[in-house]
Amino acid sequence: MPGTERRDLSTLPKAHLHLHFTGSMRQETLLELAERDGITLPDALVEDWPPQLSAADEKGWFRFQRLYDVARSVLRTESDVRRLITEAAEDDKADGGRWLEIQVDPSGYAARFGGITEFTELVLDAVADASAQVGIGMAVVIAANRTRHPLDARTLARLAAQYAGRGVVGFGLSNDERRGRTADFAPAFRIAERAGLLLTPHGGELLGADSVRVCVDDLHAGRIGHGIRAAEDPTLLDRVVAAGITLEVCPVSNVALGVYSDLTSVPLPELIAAGAQIALGADDPLLFGSRLAAQYTTMRAAHDLSDEQLADLARSSLRASRASEGDLAHWLAEVDSWLSGP
Repeated sequence: MPGTERRDLSTLPKAHLHLHFTGSMRQETLLELAERDGITLPDALVEDWPPQLSAADEKGWFRFQRLYDVARSVLRTESDVRRLITEAAEDDKADGGRWLEIQVDPSGYAARFGGITEFTELVLDAVADASAQVGIGMAVVIAANRTRHPLDARTLARLAAQYAGRGVVGFGLSNDERRGRTADFAPAFRIAERAGLLLTPHGGELLGADSVRVCVDDLHAGRIGHGIRAAEDPTLLDRVVAAGITLEVCPVSNVALGVYSDLTSVPLPELIAAGAQIALGADDPLLFGSRLAAQYTTMRAAHDLSDEQLADLARSSLRASRASEGDLAHWLAEVDSWLSGP
């Protein structure tokens, strides 16, 4: 019967494919770095953490973005960047993570770190060091910001292409999907596509199924950040399943931002029933207070998922990653071992 087994989900081998750079920061690290430089943080990031958020309207998204920008401002030195990445790796490994693809928009850090190329090289070097030190596979997804001009996205796509095969595995598009026209970013995605990068734009969270359709038709998405609202259009969902497009579902952030009223309303069972490939992700733990294993725990509780179903979700996340075939085979065997164990 579903829900009768209760194996430890922090030991379930899994991949983390939807984690934003600044949003991965530990709250205690944020507080320490802010105190070091005399930065006054809003109560929502201190006593009232995690913040009460909603992105149901433009004002709500502005508040979310303001908190994110404040958090980013504490990253001032190379050692801060290295610390953030190492701690993200440590947190994922503690949650059973075998592979982490961390998403970053270098243009948000360029002014302080000498430019987008210099910052990208710093991140890639820090990722390589953290991967070796912590013992978890890691890679980078470079993401454009849909609130900026599509020409800026082309610059970032060329940057991502420059480092394809050297630590950068994908190209994304993030921020408020209600801003701008997603189709206008197609030329940037063609640059990344020609470089052989995975295309993983955000869509189908704050907007409905049509947002997912544009990501599929115009951006040629191989994975979709969120994509949860594909469940609202069965015909589109069938297309997504047939194309093998993975949905990076982030249930805790969906509820925190007001996309769904509670965790039981997140339509994960509908996606599973349709045969969708799903990779659960934490999105921004700093703002939502919930890391990787907690996504599995909350969905187990909300939908009475069996350990077999949770193992299938973990397998989907691993298969959707850009890890090597050898590592993937090893980790999938570990999932089987987890499921056959006590």
